[in-house]
Amino acid sequence: MLGKGIQSKITRLFFSIATAGLILINAAIFYFVSKFNFDDFFKRLEARVNIAAEINLYPDEKSSSYQEIRSRYLEKLEHEREYIIKQGDSAVVQFEKDLHLPHSFYKTILSKKRARYNNGNDFYAGSSFKTSHGDYIVIISASNPSGFNELATLKRVLFIIFFIAVFLTYVIGKVFSFYTVKPVNKVIQSVKKISADNLHMRLEEKKGKDEISELIQTFNNMLNRLETAFETQNNFVSNASHELKTPMSIITSETELLLSQNDLPPKAVASAKIILSHAEKLGHITTSLLALAQTGFDGKKQNWQLIRVDELVLMVADSVKKIDPDTKVHINFDTLPDNDNSLYTEGNINLLQLALSNIVLNACKYSNNRPVEIRISCDLERISLNVKDQGIGIPKNEQQHIFEPFFRASNTADFEGYGIGLPLTLNIIRIHKGSIGIISEEKIGTEMRIILPIARSF
Repeated sequence: MLGKGIQSKITRLFFSIATAGLILINAAIFYFVSKFNFDDFFKRLEARVNIAAEINLYPDEKSSSYQEIRSRYLEKLEHEREYIIKQGDSAVVQFEKDLHLPHSFYKTILSKKRARYNNGNDFYAGSSFKTSHGDYIVIISASNPSGFNELATLKRVLFIIFFIAVFLTYVIGKVFSFYTVKPVNKVIQSVKKISADNLHMRLEEKKGKDEISELIQTFNNMLNRLETAFETQNNFVSNASHELKTPMSIITSETELLLSQNDLPPKAVASAKIILSHAEKLGHITTSLLALAQTGFDGKKQNWQLIRVDELVLMVADSVKKIDPDTKVHINFDTLPDNDNSLYTEGNINLLQLALSNIVLNACKYSNNRPVEIRISCDLERISLNVKDQGIGIPKNEQQHIFEPFFRASNTADFEGYGIGLPLTLNIIRIHKGSIGIISEEKIGTEMRIILPIARSF
């Protein structure tokens, strides 16, 4: 997704810049061509102004030659008209009214000896001339339909070229962005293949000192640090598991041996039972903490096998009874499927037993040992384990936090707990590609629903 996002951004940026460039280029072409077209037509009008002056203002033997040149060699322009005005003559006022030319046009002629003006397709060129019999203004007007047609044709051609160029720009932008992001996508795909069970893998380093090479080197350095950290954690979990379980097993076995003697006084028996009960609880807490650390690893590191869920529930009920003899767990087998194969899931039996035990122990504890029901049901692809209690419930605004490590609801102050059971359970169920749902209401009870995939290894 990251590669696609960057690729789209590069495509849009390239397309925007190229489109803006095309607009500027097309506008410049149209501007300079139209300017040249108008300038050329004005020059043709100015040539006719000079010829008209030679013929009308300087009559001599050359006048007939100019007349012949104009009639023989100069084409007649569209709507061509000739105006000759004597300066100071009252006809100028009428002339201005007839042609509707701006006063600035005449002022320019008088100050600069020549002027140009156009109103749409009507073009005017004028010059002032001094003769022995007075000063005159000569103006030639004409239309330039062919020039406007050429500009209209040019506009259509530019539009067609523009849209073709825009399409090609988009295609080129896509190709350009693809090859630009391709090295990054390769890095992403390589990183996705690396997990906790193959942290020894490294990205293939490339020659050069560009940003991609630096990125690959940075990833490899990070993987070195992660591998070291995971190995350290794994060693700690293994050593802690051995160091903690051994004394706990000795305490439990010695206490059971002590209770097997018949000559113990009643107070000693009561104390031994308390020791044994708390040893079981401490063992469960220790196992939970170590499992919580272990579930940070990839699920492939665990020993997976086919697990029959109804047998797992019976094991959980038995272990819960050992930890807290006062618990009342009722297993509802009414909704079991006819096909026994639907009762199998795939996973680590110790972790799943621990996850389900955490939920059942919580249900018993927070319901003050009222009856807790475990119901098993199946559909075509999933196994559902519902654990329902009649306890204190969870405040609605706190239910979203119950799977956070060390979080405890506000109404649990009177109960012992550490806030690690449900986070551990969630991690275990996720490793097994399952999910957990919860329905709870204060002072009524809580129902936890665990969903696991049915095994396909039959």
